[in-house]
Amino acid sequence: FNLWPVFSKSILVILMFIGGSAGSTAGGMKCVRFVLLFKTIKREVGRIIHPRSVYTVKYGGKTVDSSILSGITNYFFVYIIVFTVTLLIISLDGFDMVSNFTAAAAAIGNIGPGLGIVGPTGNYADYSALSKIALSFTMLFGRLEIYPMLILFAPTFWKRVNI
Repeated sequence: FNLWPVFSKSILVILMFIGGSAGSTAGGMKCVRFVLLFKTIKREVGRIIHPRSVYTVKYGGKTVDSSILSGITNYFFVYIIVFTVTLLIISLDGFDMVSNFTAAAAAIGNIGPGLGIVGPTGNYADYSALSKIALSFTMLFGRLEIYPMLILFAPTFWKRVNI
C-alpha cells in the first residue's frame, strides 16, 4: 500500500466508510445508506433552491418515507461522532494522522489494515491500552451496528421493569 499513489489510498479510505451492501457481513455504513444520504442531500438542496417544490426520494422505484431518511441522516451523524471520538482518543498516542485516521476508519468499518503503522505490514501493537480499548469498542459499534450498541449501553435498557 505504501507504494500506491495518494489518490489510490484516498479511494481506499473512502471505501472504508462506504462498506458493503445491505444484508452483507461487510462493515461500514452500507451502500444503500450512502445512496439514500446523497439523495436526501440532493432533495434538501432542491428545496433550498425551489422552496415551493415537492421533492421525493425514490429507491428501487419506490418513494422512501421521510422518517427513514431522517433515521439514515441520524445514523450518519452518530457514525461520524463515534469515529471522531475514537480518532481523538487514539490521537493521544502521538502517531501520525494518516495512521490514526485509517486505524479509526478500519475499526469502525471492520476492514482490518489501515495505512501507515497500521498498514498491511504493520499492526496495532504500538497503540496504548486505552487506544486498543477504544478501537475494540469501535469495532463492536461498527460490526454490530451503532444503535444496538447504544441501546446496550443505555441505563434504561438495564432497568428492571415490573409488569
